[in-house]
Amino acid sequence: MDKEKYTQLIEDSAEIFTDVSDRIWEFAELSVKEYRSCDLYVKVLKELGFEVTCPFDNIETAFIGKYGEGHPVIGILAEYDALSGLSQKGGSYVREEIVKNGSGHGCGHNMLGAGSLAAAYGIKKYLEDNPGKGTVIFYGCPGEEGGAAKAFFARDGVFSDTDIALTWHPGDANSVVSGTCNSCIQTEYSFKGIASHAAGAPERGRSALDAVQLMNMGVEFMREHIPDGDRLHYAITDTGGPSPNVVQPHAKVLYMVRSTWVKNALKLQERLDKMAVAASMMTETEMTKQFIDGCSNTVSNSVLEQLLYDNLKAVPLPQYTDEELDYAKHLYDAIEVKNPDLPGVSAGMSKEIVEEIRKLSLDGTKVINDFIVPYEHSDHESRGSTDVGDVSWCIPTAQIHTACFVSKSPGHSWQNVSCGKTSIGHKGLLLAAKVLCRSAIDLYEDHTIIERAKAEFEEKTKGGFLSPVPADAVLRPLED
Repeated sequence: MDKEKYTQLIEDSAEIFTDVSDRIWEFAELSVKEYRSCDLYVKVLKELGFEVTCPFDNIETAFIGKYGEGHPVIGILAEYDALSGLSQKGGSYVREEIVKNGSGHGCGHNMLGAGSLAAAYGIKKYLEDNPGKGTVIFYGCPGEEGGAAKAFFARDGVFSDTDIALTWHPGDANSVVSGTCNSCIQTEYSFKGIASHAAGAPERGRSALDAVQLMNMGVEFMREHIPDGDRLHYAITDTGGPSPNVVQPHAKVLYMVRSTWVKNALKLQERLDKMAVAASMMTETEMTKQFIDGCSNTVSNSVLEQLLYDNLKAVPLPQYTDEELDYAKHLYDAIEVKNPDLPGVSAGMSKEIVEEIRKLSLDGTKVINDFIVPYEHSDHESRGSTDVGDVSWCIPTAQIHTACFVSKSPGHSWQNVSCGKTSIGHKGLLLAAKVLCRSAIDLYEDHTIIERAKAEFEEKTKGGFLSPVPADAVLRPLED
Protein backbone atom coordinates (compact mmCIF):
# COMPACT_ATOMS: atom_id res chain seq x y z
CA MET A 1 0.00 0.00 0.00
CA ASP A 2 1.30 3.44 -1.00
CA LYS A 3 1.05 5.17 2.37
CA GLU A 4 3.07 8.09 1.00
CA LYS A 5 0.09 9.00 -1.20
CA TYR A 6 -2.06 9.74 1.83
CA THR A 7 0.62 11.55 3.80
CA GLN A 8 1.16 13.69 0.70
CA LEU A 9 -2.57 14.46 0.62
CA ILE A 10 -2.23 15.71 4.19
CA GLU A 11 0.69 17.90 3.13
CA ASP A 12 -1.22 19.19 0.11
CA SER A 13 -4.12 20.24 2.38
CA ALA A 14 -1.89 21.49 5.19
CA GLU A 15 -3.35 25.00 5.11
CA ILE A 16 -6.75 23.66 6.19
CA PHE A 17 -5.32 22.14 9.34
CA THR A 18 -2.84 24.85 10.26
CA ASP A 19 -5.66 27.38 9.88
CA VAL A 20 -7.83 25.33 12.24
CA SER A 21 -4.96 25.18 14.72
CA ASP A 22 -4.43 28.94 14.60
CA ARG A 23 -8.12 29.74 14.96
CA ILE A 24 -8.50 27.40 17.94
CA TRP A 25 -5.39 29.09 19.38
CA GLU A 26 -7.15 32.44 19.02
CA PHE A 27 -10.37 31.18 20.61
CA ALA A 28 -8.44 29.89 23.66
CA GLU A 29 -11.58 28.50 25.28
CA LEU A 30 -11.49 26.84 28.69
CA SER A 31 -12.63 23.31 29.48
CA VAL A 32 -16.20 22.41 28.52
CA LYS A 33 -16.68 25.95 27.17
CA GLU A 34 -15.13 25.28 23.75
CA TYR A 35 -18.24 26.41 21.85
CA ARG A 36 -16.55 28.23 18.97
CA SER A 37 -13.88 25.53 18.72
CA CYS A 38 -16.56 22.85 18.55
CA ASP A 39 -18.50 24.78 15.89
CA LEU A 40 -15.38 25.17 13.78
CA TYR A 41 -14.53 21.46 13.92
CA VAL A 42 -18.09 20.48 13.05
CA LYS A 43 -18.06 22.86 10.08
CA VAL A 44 -14.71 21.63 8.74
CA LEU A 45 -15.54 17.95 9.29
CA LYS A 46 -18.74 18.33 7.28
CA GLU A 47 -16.86 20.15 4.52
CA LEU A 48 -14.37 17.26 4.42
CA GLY A 49 -17.19 14.73 4.01
CA PHE A 50 -17.50 13.24 7.51
CA GLU A 51 -20.81 12.23 9.08
CA VAL A 52 -20.97 14.44 12.17
CA THR A 53 -22.82 13.99 15.46
CA CYS A 54 -22.91 17.03 17.76
CA PRO A 55 -23.50 17.32 20.65
CA PHE A 56 -22.24 13.89 21.61
CA ASP A 57 -22.72 11.80 24.77
CA ASN A 58 -24.86 14.57 26.29
CA ILE A 59 -21.87 16.97 26.29
CA GLU A 60 -22.46 20.24 24.44
CA THR A 61 -18.92 20.71 23.16
CA ALA A 62 -18.27 17.05 22.30
CA PHE A 63 -18.73 15.62 18.82
CA ILE A 64 -17.64 12.84 16.48
CA GLY A 65 -16.88 12.75 12.78
CA LYS A 66 -17.31 9.35 11.15
CA TYR A 67 -16.47 7.88 7.75
CA GLY A 68 -16.48 4.34 6.35
CA GLU A 69 -18.22 1.12 7.21
CA GLY A 70 -17.52 -2.05 9.13
CA HIS A 71 -14.51 -3.11 11.14
CA PRO A 72 -11.83 -2.39 12.07
CA VAL A 73 -12.95 0.89 13.58
CA ILE A 74 -10.01 3.20 14.32
CA GLY A 75 -10.60 6.10 16.70
CA ILE A 76 -8.52 9.27 16.47
CA LEU A 77 -8.67 11.35 19.65
CA ALA A 78 -8.68 15.16 19.67
CA GLU A 79 -8.58 17.83 22.37
CA TYR A 80 -9.06 21.60 22.03
CA ASP A 81 -9.33 23.29 25.44
CA ALA A 82 -7.03 26.02 26.75
CA LEU A 83 -5.68 27.07 30.16
CA SER A 84 -6.45 30.12 32.25
CA GLY A 85 -3.90 32.87 32.86
CA LEU A 86 -1.78 32.11 29.80
CA SER A 87 -2.80 34.71 27.26
CA GLN A 88 0.28 35.38 25.14
CA LYS A 89 1.16 36.92 21.79
CA GLY A 90 2.05 34.23 19.26
CA GLY A 91 5.56 34.14 17.85
CA SER A 92 6.96 36.41 20.54
CA TYR A 93 9.91 35.49 22.73
CA VAL A 94 8.97 37.95 25.47
CA ARG A 95 5.98 37.78 27.81
CA GLU A 96 3.19 39.73 26.08
CA GLU A 97 -0.40 39.18 27.18
CA ILE A 98 -3.07 39.72 24.56
CA VAL A 99 -5.87 39.77 27.14
CA LYS A 100 -4.94 40.56 30.73
CA ASN A 101 -5.33 37.37 32.77
CA GLY A 102 -6.78 35.74 29.67
CA SER A 103 -6.50 32.16 28.51
CA GLY A 104 -3.98 30.50 26.23
CA HIS A 105 -3.06 27.11 24.77
CA GLY A 106 -0.18 26.32 27.10
CA CYS A 107 -0.59 22.58 26.49
CA GLY A 108 -0.89 22.90 22.72
CA HIS A 109 -4.38 21.45 22.36
CA ASN A 110 -5.01 23.76 19.41
CA MET A 111 -2.36 21.76 17.56
CA LEU A 112 -3.45 18.44 19.06
CA GLY A 113 -6.95 18.67 17.66
CA ALA A 114 -5.84 20.01 14.29
CA GLY A 115 -3.18 17.33 13.89
CA SER A 116 -5.69 14.62 14.72
CA LEU A 117 -8.11 16.14 12.20
CA ALA A 118 -5.40 16.02 9.54
CA ALA A 119 -4.75 12.35 10.38
CA ALA A 120 -8.47 11.53 10.16
CA TYR A 121 -8.61 13.29 6.78
CA GLY A 122 -5.74 11.21 5.41
CA ILE A 123 -7.36 8.02 6.74
CA LYS A 124 -10.68 9.01 5.13
CA LYS A 125 -8.96 9.44 1.78
CA TYR A 126 -7.53 5.93 2.13
CA LEU A 127 -10.99 4.52 2.94
CA GLU A 128 -12.47 6.34 -0.06
CA ASP A 129 -9.99 4.48 -2.25
CA ASN A 130 -10.55 1.20 -0.39
CA PRO A 131 -14.28 0.90 0.39
CA GLY A 132 -15.22 -1.75 2.92
CA LYS A 133 -11.82 -1.67 4.63
CA GLY A 134 -13.23 -0.23 7.85
CA THR A 135 -14.23 2.96 9.63
CA VAL A 136 -12.50 5.99 11.09
CA ILE A 137 -14.02 8.03 13.94
CA PHE A 138 -12.66 11.44 14.89
CA TYR A 139 -13.50 11.92 18.58
CA GLY A 140 -13.86 15.54 19.65
CA CYS A 141 -13.01 15.35 23.36
CA PRO A 142 -13.48 18.57 25.37
CA GLY A 143 -12.23 19.43 28.82
CA GLU A 144 -8.99 17.47 29.13
CA GLU A 145 -7.63 20.18 31.45
CA GLY A 146 -10.68 20.09 33.71
CA GLY A 147 -13.59 17.84 32.88
CA ALA A 148 -12.05 14.76 31.23
CA ALA A 149 -14.63 14.05 28.54
CA LYS A 150 -12.86 10.86 27.50
CA ALA A 151 -13.42 9.47 31.00
CA PHE A 152 -17.14 10.19 30.64
CA PHE A 153 -17.07 8.55 27.19
CA ALA A 154 -15.42 5.49 28.75
CA ARG A 155 -17.95 5.34 31.58
CA ASP A 156 -20.78 5.49 29.04
CA GLY A 157 -19.41 2.72 26.81
CA VAL A 158 -18.71 5.01 23.85
CA PHE A 159 -15.67 2.97 22.76
CA SER A 160 -17.40 -0.43 22.87
CA ASP A 161 -17.59 -0.65 19.07
CA THR A 162 -14.13 0.84 18.41
CA ASP A 163 -11.15 -1.46 17.89
CA ILE A 164 -8.12 0.79 18.35
CA ALA A 165 -7.49 4.38 19.52
CA LEU A 166 -4.56 6.49 18.36
CA THR A 167 -3.62 9.98 19.47
CA TRP A 168 -0.71 12.34 20.03
CA HIS A 169 0.35 15.33 22.09
CA PRO A 170 2.54 18.34 21.36
CA GLY A 171 5.88 18.19 23.16
CA ASP A 172 9.50 19.26 22.82
CA ALA A 173 10.70 16.01 21.25
CA ASN A 174 9.61 13.39 18.71
CA SER A 175 8.87 10.20 20.60
CA VAL A 176 6.51 7.33 21.26
CA VAL A 177 4.80 7.46 24.64
CA SER A 178 5.19 4.40 26.84
CA GLY A 179 4.58 3.57 30.48
CA THR A 180 1.68 4.53 32.70
CA CYS A 181 0.61 7.49 34.81
CA ASN A 182 -1.46 8.37 37.86
CA SER A 183 -5.21 8.12 38.13
CA CYS A 184 -6.85 11.20 39.60
CA ILE A 185 -10.13 12.57 40.94
CA GLN A 186 -11.04 16.25 41.14
CA THR A 187 -13.75 17.50 43.54
CA GLU A 188 -14.98 20.94 44.53
CA TYR A 189 -16.05 21.52 48.16
CA SER A 190 -18.38 24.44 48.89
CA PHE A 191 -19.00 25.74 52.40
CA LYS A 192 -21.92 27.96 53.37
CA GLY A 193 -21.75 29.95 56.59
CA ILE A 194 -23.42 32.98 58.13
CA ALA A 195 -22.25 36.54 57.52
CA SER A 196 -21.82 38.88 60.46
CA HIS A 197 -19.79 41.86 61.61
CA ALA A 198 -16.40 40.41 62.44
CA ALA A 199 -15.84 42.86 65.32
CA GLY A 200 -19.32 43.90 66.44
CA ALA A 201 -21.03 40.49 66.42
CA PRO A 202 -18.55 37.72 65.61
CA GLU A 203 -20.52 35.24 67.72
CA ARG A 204 -23.42 35.44 65.26
CA GLY A 205 -21.27 34.50 62.29
CA ARG A 206 -20.16 31.13 60.99
CA SER A 207 -17.10 31.35 58.78
CA ALA A 208 -17.04 29.34 55.57
CA LEU A 209 -13.42 30.40 55.09
CA ASP A 210 -12.53 28.92 58.48
CA ALA A 211 -14.05 25.66 57.26
CA VAL A 212 -11.85 25.68 54.14
CA GLN A 213 -8.76 26.46 56.21
CA LEU A 214 -9.52 23.72 58.72
CA MET A 215 -10.09 21.22 55.94
CA ASN A 216 -6.78 22.15 54.36
CA MET A 217 -5.00 21.91 57.71
CA GLY A 218 -6.42 18.44 58.25
CA VAL A 219 -5.20 17.40 54.81
CA GLU A 220 -1.71 18.70 55.59
CA PHE A 221 -1.55 16.43 58.63
CA MET A 222 -2.97 13.55 56.59
CA ARG A 223 -0.11 13.78 54.07
CA GLU A 224 2.17 11.96 56.52
CA HIS A 225 -0.14 8.97 56.51
CA ILE A 226 -0.69 8.28 52.81
CA PRO A 227 1.39 6.08 50.47
CA ASP A 228 4.48 7.67 48.95
CA GLY A 229 3.10 7.61 45.43
CA ASP A 230 -0.17 9.35 46.30
CA ARG A 231 -0.62 13.06 45.70
CA LEU A 232 -2.98 15.75 47.06
CA HIS A 233 -3.36 19.21 45.49
CA TYR A 234 -5.77 22.03 46.20
CA ALA A 235 -6.70 25.56 45.17
CA ILE A 236 -8.95 27.92 47.15
CA THR A 237 -11.28 29.21 44.45
CA ASP A 238 -13.55 31.38 46.64
CA THR A 239 -12.35 33.05 49.85
CA GLY A 240 -15.69 34.65 50.70
CA GLY A 241 -14.89 38.19 49.64
CA PRO A 242 -12.19 40.84 50.21
CA SER A 243 -13.56 42.38 53.42
CA PRO A 244 -11.78 41.15 56.56
CA ASN A 245 -14.41 42.77 58.82
CA VAL A 246 -17.10 40.43 57.51
CA VAL A 247 -17.37 36.83 58.64
CA GLN A 248 -17.10 35.06 55.28
CA PRO A 249 -20.44 33.39 54.48
CA HIS A 250 -19.19 31.33 51.53
CA ALA A 251 -15.95 29.70 50.43
CA LYS A 252 -14.82 26.98 48.03
CA VAL A 253 -11.79 24.77 47.62
CA LEU A 254 -10.96 22.56 44.64
CA TYR A 255 -9.09 19.33 45.38
CA MET A 256 -7.33 16.77 43.23
CA VAL A 257 -6.22 13.39 44.52
CA ARG A 258 -3.85 11.13 42.59
CA SER A 259 -2.82 7.52 42.98
CA THR A 260 -1.60 4.82 40.61
CA TRP A 261 -4.84 2.84 40.61
CA VAL A 262 -8.38 4.18 40.55
CA LYS A 263 -9.36 1.98 43.52
CA ASN A 264 -6.66 3.66 45.63
CA ALA A 265 -7.62 7.13 44.45
CA LEU A 266 -11.19 6.39 45.50
CA LYS A 267 -9.99 5.36 48.97
CA LEU A 268 -8.00 8.58 49.27
CA GLN A 269 -11.07 10.50 48.12
CA GLU A 270 -13.10 8.95 50.94
CA ARG A 271 -10.57 10.21 53.48
CA LEU A 272 -10.70 13.66 51.92
CA ASP A 273 -14.49 13.69 52.18
CA LYS A 274 -14.19 13.02 55.92
CA MET A 275 -11.93 16.06 56.28
CA ALA A 276 -14.58 18.21 54.60
CA VAL A 277 -17.36 16.87 56.82
CA ALA A 278 -15.26 17.36 59.94
CA ALA A 279 -14.42 20.95 58.96
CA SER A 280 -18.09 21.77 58.45
CA MET A 281 -18.95 20.27 61.85
CA MET A 282 -16.22 22.24 63.62
CA THR A 283 -17.39 25.52 62.09
CA GLU A 284 -21.14 24.79 62.05
CA THR A 285 -21.27 25.45 58.31
CA GLU A 286 -22.97 23.56 55.52
CA MET A 287 -20.81 21.60 53.08
CA THR A 288 -21.68 20.38 49.60
CA LYS A 289 -19.38 18.73 47.09
CA GLN A 290 -19.37 18.47 43.32
CA PHE A 291 -17.48 15.88 41.31
CA ILE A 292 -15.51 17.65 38.59
CA ASP A 293 -13.56 14.93 36.81
CA GLY A 294 -11.62 11.72 37.19
CA CYS A 295 -9.04 9.89 35.09
CA SER A 296 -7.62 6.39 35.09
CA ASN A 297 -3.98 5.44 34.72
CA THR A 298 -2.86 4.53 31.21
CA VAL A 299 -2.50 0.95 29.96
CA SER A 300 0.52 0.76 27.66
CA ASN A 301 0.45 -1.35 24.51
CA SER A 302 3.82 -2.37 23.08
CA VAL A 303 2.34 -3.63 19.80
CA LEU A 304 0.81 -0.27 18.94
CA GLU A 305 3.81 1.63 20.29
CA GLN A 306 6.12 -0.28 17.94
CA LEU A 307 3.75 0.41 15.05
CA LEU A 308 3.81 4.14 15.78
CA TYR A 309 7.60 4.11 16.16
CA ASP A 310 8.09 2.37 12.83
CA ASN A 311 5.96 4.98 11.11
CA LEU A 312 7.58 7.85 12.98
CA LYS A 313 10.92 6.70 11.58
CA ALA A 314 9.44 6.41 8.09
CA VAL A 315 8.12 9.99 7.84
CA PRO A 316 10.69 12.69 6.97
CA LEU A 317 11.26 14.97 9.93
CA PRO A 318 10.67 18.72 9.58
CA GLN A 319 13.51 20.93 8.44
CA TYR A 320 13.80 24.33 10.11
CA THR A 321 14.70 27.66 8.55
CA ASP A 322 17.29 30.05 9.96
CA GLU A 323 14.43 32.34 11.01
CA GLU A 324 12.71 29.53 12.92
CA LEU A 325 15.94 28.53 14.64
CA ASP A 326 16.65 32.15 15.61
CA TYR A 327 13.18 32.51 17.14
CA ALA A 328 13.58 29.17 18.93
CA LYS A 329 16.92 30.25 20.38
CA HIS A 330 15.44 33.47 21.75
CA LEU A 331 12.44 31.62 23.19
CA TYR A 332 14.72 28.94 24.66
CA ASP A 333 16.75 31.68 26.37
CA ALA A 334 13.53 33.15 27.77
CA ILE A 335 12.62 29.98 29.69
CA GLU A 336 12.86 30.96 33.33
CA VAL A 337 13.51 27.49 34.73
CA LYS A 338 14.66 24.93 32.20
CA ASN A 339 13.95 21.23 32.52
CA PRO A 340 17.30 19.74 33.57
CA ASP A 341 16.57 16.37 31.94
CA LEU A 342 17.56 15.34 28.45
CA PRO A 343 14.70 15.65 25.92
CA GLY A 344 12.46 12.62 25.75
CA VAL A 345 14.06 10.87 28.69
CA SER A 346 11.62 9.21 31.07
CA ALA A 347 12.19 7.37 34.31
CA GLY A 348 13.09 3.74 33.87
CA MET A 349 14.87 4.16 30.53
CA SER A 350 17.97 2.04 30.07
CA LYS A 351 21.40 3.67 30.29
CA GLU A 352 22.03 2.77 26.65
CA ILE A 353 18.95 4.67 25.46
CA VAL A 354 19.78 7.68 27.65
CA GLU A 355 23.30 7.78 26.24
CA GLU A 356 21.95 7.66 22.69
CA ILE A 357 19.59 10.55 23.46
CA ARG A 358 22.51 12.48 24.90
CA LYS A 359 24.37 12.15 21.61
CA LEU A 360 21.36 12.98 19.42
CA SER A 361 20.51 16.07 21.46
CA LEU A 362 24.12 17.25 21.66
CA ASP A 363 23.97 16.82 25.42
CA GLY A 364 20.62 18.56 25.54
CA THR A 365 21.81 21.81 23.94
CA LYS A 366 19.62 21.81 20.81
CA VAL A 367 16.93 24.49 20.83
CA ILE A 368 14.65 22.36 18.63
CA ASN A 369 14.94 18.60 19.01
CA ASP A 370 15.05 17.61 15.35
CA PHE A 371 15.54 13.88 15.96
CA ILE A 372 13.55 10.83 17.03
CA VAL A 373 13.92 9.65 20.60
CA PRO A 374 14.77 5.91 20.52
CA TYR A 375 11.81 3.80 21.54
CA GLU A 376 11.85 1.57 24.58
CA HIS A 377 8.70 -0.05 25.96
CA SER A 378 8.09 0.66 29.63
CA ASP A 379 5.50 0.20 32.34
CA HIS A 380 7.09 2.86 34.51
CA GLU A 381 4.72 5.35 36.14
CA SER A 382 4.85 9.10 35.60
CA ARG A 383 3.17 11.43 38.10
CA GLY A 384 0.86 13.24 35.71
CA SER A 385 -2.65 12.24 34.63
CA THR A 386 -4.61 12.15 31.38
CA ASP A 387 -8.07 11.01 30.37
CA VAL A 388 -6.45 9.04 27.54
CA GLY A 389 -5.94 6.53 30.34
CA ASP A 390 -9.67 5.79 30.49
CA VAL A 391 -9.72 5.07 26.76
CA SER A 392 -6.77 2.70 27.20
CA TRP A 393 -8.82 0.67 29.70
CA CYS A 394 -11.55 0.21 27.07
CA ILE A 395 -9.56 -0.52 23.90
CA PRO A 396 -5.88 -0.79 22.88
CA THR A 397 -4.52 2.75 22.77
CA ALA A 398 -1.20 4.42 21.96
CA GLN A 399 0.14 7.90 21.36
CA ILE A 400 3.17 9.87 20.24
CA HIS A 401 4.74 13.24 20.96
CA THR A 402 6.12 15.53 18.28
CA ALA A 403 8.33 18.60 18.66
CA CYS A 404 5.95 21.55 18.60
CA PHE A 405 7.72 23.52 21.33
CA VAL A 406 11.32 24.56 21.86
CA SER A 407 13.56 22.26 23.85
CA LYS A 408 13.18 22.21 27.63
CA SER A 409 10.04 24.32 27.51
CA PRO A 410 7.95 23.61 30.61
CA GLY A 411 4.40 22.38 30.25
CA HIS A 412 1.58 24.90 30.62
CA SER A 413 3.87 27.86 29.96
CA TRP A 414 3.57 31.12 28.02
CA GLN A 415 6.48 29.92 25.90
CA ASN A 416 4.32 27.05 24.67
CA VAL A 417 1.47 29.43 23.88
CA SER A 418 3.82 31.60 21.85
CA CYS A 419 5.27 28.67 19.90
CA GLY A 420 1.84 27.15 19.32
CA LYS A 421 1.03 29.75 16.68
CA THR A 422 4.19 29.48 14.62
CA SER A 423 5.43 27.43 11.69
CA ILE A 424 7.36 25.30 14.20
CA GLY A 425 4.07 24.19 15.75
CA HIS A 426 2.54 23.70 12.31
CA LYS A 427 5.35 21.38 11.27
CA GLY A 428 4.96 19.35 14.46
CA LEU A 429 1.22 18.83 14.04
CA LEU A 430 1.61 17.76 10.41
CA LEU A 431 4.30 15.26 11.38
CA ALA A 432 1.95 13.77 13.99
CA ALA A 433 -0.88 13.60 11.47
CA LYS A 434 1.21 11.67 8.96
CA VAL A 435 2.41 9.17 11.56
CA LEU A 436 -1.11 8.48 12.84
CA CYS A 437 -2.48 8.19 9.31
CA ARG A 438 0.20 5.72 8.20
CA SER A 439 -0.27 3.65 11.36
CA ALA A 440 -4.03 3.44 10.85
CA ILE A 441 -3.53 2.28 7.27
CA ASP A 442 -1.24 -0.48 8.53
CA LEU A 443 -4.01 -1.59 10.89
CA TYR A 444 -6.56 -1.73 8.07
CA GLU A 445 -4.14 -3.66 5.88
CA ASP A 446 -2.86 -6.14 8.50
CA HIS A 447 -5.45 -7.30 11.02
CA THR A 448 -2.90 -9.44 12.81
CA ILE A 449 -1.48 -6.24 14.34
CA ILE A 450 -4.90 -5.55 15.84
CA GLU A 451 -5.16 -9.13 17.09
CA ARG A 452 -1.78 -8.90 18.84
CA ALA A 453 -2.61 -5.49 20.28
CA LYS A 454 -5.91 -6.82 21.63
CA ALA A 455 -4.24 -9.89 23.13
CA GLU A 456 -1.81 -7.67 25.05
CA PHE A 457 -4.68 -5.40 26.07
CA GLU A 458 -6.78 -8.30 27.38
CA GLU A 459 -3.88 -9.58 29.46
CA LYS A 460 -3.16 -6.17 31.02
CA THR A 461 -6.80 -5.30 31.75
CA LYS A 462 -8.07 -8.67 32.93
CA GLY A 463 -8.92 -7.14 36.30
CA GLY A 464 -11.58 -5.02 34.60
CA PHE A 465 -12.19 -1.30 34.21
CA LEU A 466 -13.20 0.69 37.28
CA SER A 467 -14.38 4.12 36.20
CA PRO A 468 -13.49 7.03 38.50
CA VAL A 469 -16.57 8.88 37.20
CA PRO A 470 -19.73 8.35 39.31
CA ALA A 471 -22.76 7.04 37.44
CA ASP A 472 -24.73 10.23 38.12
CA ALA A 473 -21.94 12.70 37.34
CA VAL A 474 -22.56 15.24 34.56
CA LEU A 475 -19.76 17.00 32.69
CA ARG A 476 -20.20 20.75 32.96
CA PRO A 477 -18.09 23.90 33.35
CA LEU A 478 -16.61 24.32 36.82
CA GLU A 479 -18.43 27.57 37.58
CA ASP A 480 -21.79 25.92 36.97
